[in-house]
Parts: sequence; C-alpha cells; structure tokens
Amino acid sequence: MKPTHLPTSRSGLDPLSVATQAARDAGDILKSYFSNKKEIQSKGNRNLVTNADLLAEKSVLARLKDEYPEHSILCEESGKSDKSSPYCWIIDPLDGTTNYAFGIPLFAVSIALAYRDVPVVGVVYDPLRNEMFRAEKGKGAFLNDSAISVKREQDLKMKIIGLDLGYDDAKTKELLSKVLSLWSADTTFRITGSSALGLTYVACGRLSVYFHRSLYPWDMAAAMLLIREAGGIATDWQGNPSSVWDGHIFACGDINAHRGVRDILAQSGQG
Repeated sequence: MKPTHLPTSRSGLDPLSVATQAARDAGDILKSYFSNKKEIQSKGNRNLVTNADLLAEKSVLARLKDEYPEHSILCEESGKSDKSSPYCWIIDPLDGTTNYAFGIPLFAVSIALAYRDVPVVGVVYDPLRNEMFRAEKGKGAFLNDSAISVKREQDLKMKIIGLDLGYDDAKTKELLSKVLSLWSADTTFRITGSSALGLTYVACGRLSVYFHRSLYPWDMAAAMLLIREAGGIATDWQGNPSSVWDGHIFACGDINAHRGVRDILAQSGQG
C-alpha cells in the first residue's frame, strides 16, 4: 500500500531527500570513527554495539524528529517510539557492526520509511565507497544518480549467492548444514557481514541470490524496497511476498533462480 502523496517535511523536503541527507550525516560520523579506537560493547551472543552506532543513530533521529515530529520511529539501538502515525521510520544506523568494529570496510546506514508496515522510501548508504542506494515505491531504484536493476538468470554463467548467519545459533547451524546442498561448479558464496548491503547487492546485480534466516525490520526494510524497485523478488522462505516483520528473507533477481535455489533448500528441509 502506498499513500497518494508522501508527506512533505517541515522544511519542505520530500521523505527520500530527508532520508538521503540523514544517511550521509550518519555516514560521515561512521567514517570519522572507523580508523580510530572505538568503544565496543556486547549486547549478546556475537552482537556488538560501538559508540559510533550510538552517535550515528542520534544524528539520524535528530533530523527525522525535526522534519517529521508526528511520525513513528523504529530504531535498532533505541527501540520504537510511542507515536501512532501510519508512517514509521525504520533505522539501522550501522548495519555490519562486527565488520566495523574489526576494521572490515563493509558496512552501511539503512533508513526506510514505511506506510502501514510497507516500505515506501528506502536508502542504504555505504559511506566508505560513497554509494547511496535509494528508492521510492513506484519510481525505480538508483545508485547515486544511475538507475539499477537486478541480474537475470540468463545473464549469468555463475551464480554468486550471498548469505549471513545472524545471532540465532540453531538457525545458523541449520543454514550452514544446508549450504553444501547448493554447492555446484557454477555457484559460489559470499558472507557479507551486512544484510542491508547483501540484499542491496541483489538489487544492483552484484549478487544473484541472498538469503537470511534471522533478521530484524531495520536489517531489511530499505533493501527490500530497493530489490523490488530494481525488478527483483523478495519473499519469505515459503515464497510469499516478504514483510518487514518476517524475520527472514529470500531475495533474487530472477524467478527461475528463486525457484531453483528454494527447491534445493526445500528438499533439504530448509525452505
């Protein structure tokens, strides 16, 4: 569902412009701390948070609350606001915190605006590469100023399948045990460490397929919109259109690839 017109901000900007600037500001903070000593804490099993996460989130929240004070907000570090608006900003100020904490240059800022739980605006920003992936529902997907699209199965001689493992030990072990079922002469794998970037790489054709068994709304809301606006497919593990609340996702650019990989996983008891 999409409203007839997306709401203009207090300063007269459209939501995509607000999200883009908020992501850039947060990205500047992340860049400034990336090569320096960081304060790192554990939130749980393999789940880290740094002082840069919190500063980037504070920056995003300040801009969104100023521009859209009536909107709800769902954020990884600070949770959900108590507003009752049908619009909700879904924010991950630093997706790929473990990569970031260990100096691996693969992480992103993810910001989406959802209307009644359906993403209508999304940006995923890689500050180190200055790659701003952006989309508005019904208007296509872009990397900086260039339109992007998914790769079709017939374009590929080799499939590159992306995946990430999450914090749920049982689901992680289950997923790893099934990867061999997908292994073939024309298939290779990449674990990105950032689900937002992994999904976005499907949208721009860098990955053929990406799947994850244990996600939060802020991990996938923006990238889910990017994939669909780029002509791709984003479903749950049963093949139904994915929702930000599913907790898992299966994404690819081609229906044949979707069926082929899902069939193999289903035969292994995974789909």
